[in-house]
Amino acid sequence: MLPLNQNLQKLFDIAQKPTKTIIGLMSGTSLDGLDIALCRFTGNGLQTRFKLQQFITIPYPESFKADVQQVFAKKTVNLEKLTLLNAYIGNYHGKLVLQALSKWNIDPDMVDLIASHGQTIYHAPKRLHKQESYPNATLQIGDGDHLAVKTGILTISDFRQKHIAGGGEGAPLALYGDVLLGSKPGEERVLLNIGGIANLTYLPADGDTRKVLCTDIGPGNTLIDAACRKYFNKPFDEDANIANSGKVNDHLLAALLHHPFFNEAAPKTTGPELFNLAFVEEAKQRSGTGNINNEDLVSTLSVFTSVTIINFIKVNINTNGLNIFISGGGARNPFVVDQLKQVFTNVEDTGGLGIDPDAKEAILFALLGNEALCGEPVAIGENPEVLMGKLSFPF
Repeated sequence: MLPLNQNLQKLFDIAQKPTKTIIGLMSGTSLDGLDIALCRFTGNGLQTRFKLQQFITIPYPESFKADVQQVFAKKTVNLEKLTLLNAYIGNYHGKLVLQALSKWNIDPDMVDLIASHGQTIYHAPKRLHKQESYPNATLQIGDGDHLAVKTGILTISDFRQKHIAGGGEGAPLALYGDVLLGSKPGEERVLLNIGGIANLTYLPADGDTRKVLCTDIGPGNTLIDAACRKYFNKPFDEDANIANSGKVNDHLLAALLHHPFFNEAAPKTTGPELFNLAFVEEAKQRSGTGNINNEDLVSTLSVFTSVTIINFIKVNINTNGLNIFISGGGARNPFVVDQLKQVFTNVEDTGGLGIDPDAKEAILFALLGNEALCGEPVAIGENPEVLMGKLSFPF
């Protein structure tokens, strides 16, 4: 038998290790920075155990955000810019990983694997693009080969494509990690992530994975953040100070809620391609609220986020004894969280599960990397039974 080449031998050796050190990377649609979670995993599937060893969010400079926004969630972009950013982001994320490891005094050789989400540029489920001859599609950039070569660490990336190839929409991928890390026999749970888009995973008390529901709900922070950037020159509504200074406009709220997406059956996905400031402007025109002041607009958009979450849970999930655990930037928005607590009895952040709410998505991608190496496809509801991610070797 011929020997394996060095890369394949190392891959085999890592897959056989009882404990693996994996870095999960997450860069969301809010473009606030790169989440870097250093985790240790033992086991796989429902026997997975993990420990978060280190976590950091390295903020993006405004110049980088402006670069990405040139090609983000737009139907027409500069193809050269998109091509350049794919390589640039892979290298840049590699640089940030090395920066974090240096800060933690950890040698890159101590890391078995990087699991990188990449940077979403465009999400196009068929329900949204409506082109009959084309399938669901999504695009994340930040090439894994560049990341692997830059860091010298085996990298798994581009997770969403396998989900689509298997018949899904490429999102939400939180489903797999939520089931493996967040289920508890005898307890009805919802793991709610309020990032740019709000999504949730329902975990039934009886552990029947056929009943698990994971879906996008609607806008999370994306509209609030966009309004704060445009009208207040702020990246987000810190401590909900702006929302609390305004009043909710019921006419605009009703117009925002009057969109067919909210009546579509779950599971479903969406993104800033739909929920953007153009969407808000159209709702303002329909409701005759074009002169709404900026504080009232942010307050109304904040309630819009809360109401869409509340309505979805009420309609689709048995709320008796339900425990809701929140993660993402929205977990730090007291206005949105207070709205949820007024309706549901048991609401807290995922810290109650031993999962840092800021690190949760980066942890989940680290878990997907672990599953890609040593797991088996898991059947969860109507979701594709697949292992996800593409391998990039460092040399």
